[in-house]
Amino acid sequence: MSYWEFLAEYLPKLASGALMTIGVMICATLLAAAISILFGLMRLSRNWAFQGPATVYIEFFRGTSLLVQLYWIYYVLPLMGLTLTPFVSGVLALGLNFGAYGAEIVRGGIQSVPRGQWEAARALNLSVSQQMRSIIIPQTFPIVLPPVANLTVELLKATALVALISAVDLMFVAKQINATTWLSAQTFGTALLIYYVMARIALIPFLRWLEVLAARKVGKA
Repeated sequence: MSYWEFLAEYLPKLASGALMTIGVMICATLLAAAISILFGLMRLSRNWAFQGPATVYIEFFRGTSLLVQLYWIYYVLPLMGLTLTPFVSGVLALGLNFGAYGAEIVRGGIQSVPRGQWEAARALNLSVSQQMRSIIIPQTFPIVLPPVANLTVELLKATALVALISAVDLMFVAKQINATTWLSAQTFGTALLIYYVMARIALIPFLRWLEVLAARKVGKA
């Protein structure tokens, strides 16, 4: 079978798996973003009731394997009465894991805002929430977006792990095709190219556009 014949027969199946991969990535990214903002702000709190749980969460999910977390959510939670689908389990594991890394990026970005900006915000007699919303947070976006962009690309590549819990994503479909055809080079080579196209052609340009937009908003572009 030539490579073109292989593509004609199996590319639609790989494309359907890629759609599942995109769905997992988008949902996990949204969950990770929400967690990053929430726990990043909690880490900055001087109140131990907020800072303590945030620190425990971040250190636990950064200090343990994503694969073990994925297995634990999918295989162990049912023993406690909570059964989740492969899609939900994958989204939850990826969101929780990458949210922990994102929380530290958010914390570092906020702390990187020059001290003079904090003093100016206080001099305007703004409340803490107004200071964060109107002055500090807008200046944080250009700082955090480059590392967040890298983290998002890593999340896209990490979605391949959900194939191990039978989520029908790109890697799961590729493994099925390889098991029936034994055309490993064609199968995984095509999967590799699809991952590259999703990252380099679609995701990375979008993230770079967000970086430029954020920089313009604060007059840094």
